[in-house]
Amino acid sequence: MPGQATVRPRVLVLRALGLGDLLAAVPALRGLRRAFPGHEIVLALPPSLRDAALATGTVDTVLPAQAPGRGVPTLTGWHGDPPDVAVDLHGNGPESHAALAALGPRRILSYASPSPAPADGPPPVWRREDHERERWCRLLEAYGIKADPADVRLPPPSRPSPAPGVVVVHPGAEAPARRWPARHYAAVARRLVAADCRVVVTGGPGEEELTKRVAEDAGLGAEDVLSGGLPFAELSALVAGASCLLSGDTGPAHLAVAHGTPSVTLFGPVAPQLWGPPADPRHTALWHPGPPGDPHGSEPDPSLLRIGTVEVLAAVLAHAGRAETDGLRPAEASHRA
Repeated sequence: MPGQATVRPRVLVLRALGLGDLLAAVPALRGLRRAFPGHEIVLALPPSLRDAALATGTVDTVLPAQAPGRGVPTLTGWHGDPPDVAVDLHGNGPESHAALAALGPRRILSYASPSPAPADGPPPVWRREDHERERWCRLLEAYGIKADPADVRLPPPSRPSPAPGVVVVHPGAEAPARRWPARHYAAVARRLVAADCRVVVTGGPGEEELTKRVAEDAGLGAEDVLSGGLPFAELSALVAGASCLLSGDTGPAHLAVAHGTPSVTLFGPVAPQLWGPPADPRHTALWHPGPPGDPHGSEPDPSLLRIGTVEVLAAVLAHAGRAETDGLRPAEASHRA
């Protein structure tokens, strides 16, 4: 009828995980955006990541969806007609596939029970050895959708950095298995300050005590601590304007990659070949190979603990463009840490 609004078909994407997971999926989301230019792209993920999801420029709408741990949420918030296409970027099923199938989409793109299977080849096969960015691009390519795993960059933040040029030290992580000891972060931060770097310590919600301890042990003041979970816009601007980011394998490390910020990322239970930054001189992934661990474990992973303060300090100084100034030899620095 004349004047009647046209309802756009919708693509529903399930990726109800963390910030790092969202950013690792950006290449796949960008491929979907190009493949369905006339569709509304709806991303199901935790409500705390709404601003981050919209900042990627790949989605139109966010559907709040969250489950304890890394579980599969129910998608009861979906209203209206079934999705035209549902895309499972959450896992290899069957739970995530079933959550999408319950909405009655015309088509599901998934590693689990593809319906229908790709017309031009066999169903995609989940491979444990795939890098996370490559995994989801390969899924889409099985369905004829081009996606480039290297297409990771985000648009520049719309606001200035609250602390331009600093070295950002982010000692926290969702699970203890991926947390390098606080005393090691403090030792590196203390030496960075001695090398004329300004250091800012950041943390997520609930990490106030951790960031306070690292800052105090490093001789930093309260003004050098930004903890409690910065709003995404502020965190994005801080990381984008930093001289270097030091962290474990967690969300801010992926944000540094997205903004082209030099970074040093410490890996333990999961190899950087599976979750690390792309090959780029701006990014250093430190890892001492060992048996695969549990990235959600309750104790620091043994491989992570084998990373020493001296090698971390050297990597950060190289990225930050500084040289050590207090005259300590590496052996002395290591002993002091």
